[in-house]
Amino acid sequence: MTAKHILPVFVDYEPDRAMCKINPRVDFAFKKLFGSEENKDLLISLINAIVSEEEQVVEVELKNPYTLADYRAGKLSILDIKAKAENGRWFNIEMQISEDRHFDKRAIFYWAKLVTEQLSEGMMYKELKKTISINILDYDFVPDTEEVHSCYKIINTATGKDDKLHDVFELHYIELKKFNKTSHQITTALDRWSSFLTTAHQLDREHTPKELASDKNIVKAIAAIDRMFDEEERQVYEVRMQFFADVASIIASGAEKNIEKGMVKGMVKGIEKGIEKASKAIVLNMAGKGIALAAIAELTGLSVSDIAALLQSSNEH
Repeated sequence: MTAKHILPVFVDYEPDRAMCKINPRVDFAFKKLFGSEENKDLLISLINAIVSEEEQVVEVELKNPYTLADYRAGKLSILDIKAKAENGRWFNIEMQISEDRHFDKRAIFYWAKLVTEQLSEGMMYKELKKTISINILDYDFVPDTEEVHSCYKIINTATGKDDKLHDVFELHYIELKKFNKTSHQITTALDRWSSFLTTAHQLDREHTPKELASDKNIVKAIAAIDRMFDEEERQVYEVRMQFFADVASIIASGAEKNIEKGMVKGMVKGIEKGIEKASKAIVLNMAGKGIALAAIAELTGLSVSDIAALLQSSNEH
């Protein structure tokens, strides 16, 4: 698959244009919306909508805040959100839009990695704080349940109870495909955030159900969603959107034609290579508009020398 098959047509970004709707389920958009310093109140609201009353947070410190420089050398870095609450609890929040049937292992790995990072700060084992993993999935994953929200803890199998002996572990899945409530059925904060994430493309300040409009955090998120990207960021977002569309198409086609999983994975890898080429096209686009190399480096995370080499290679061809 060549780059031209996945490279979207870029247009100038017009924030007020009605058709420029951002999908907050795309990980790049999710990271900026909930992982930016100016939107920490939205992240706190989302966390509190998912965790129990005893785990509610008042303030968080972002450990890996959003920056466009995370988009490096044609690859998006990990787009999870790491945060530390005021009482020392750690949170890992991730949005997963493309289906991954082994996400349970990935979720455990990310949880363990965050625990390890606590120790790297010089803590002793006895000082380890509770680490909560929140995974928002845009596909069905947990079997034999229609519940949107599933929570896992370590329990004593003999008693079936949580005796708090291993209370540093907690893992949540939010399965958005299982959310099917109408606006009149929305009652909880998690209902409101699930509704926002699944219907953001239909919402604006003039057409927002009262059940959502009553929540100031949802109102802020709706207002932010269409004006949160500048032109360069929107190009990155469009490439990411095209990637998910192509992967979904390949998986669906593979299922219809009974194509072996290994071959499907190979096709997905081909798309990833195409995205790398697409990101280079973004750099060329920016340079062609007269943006200084230093500014391009700051925006993309590439070095000035790499950008210069890319431009030279392009000119030679």
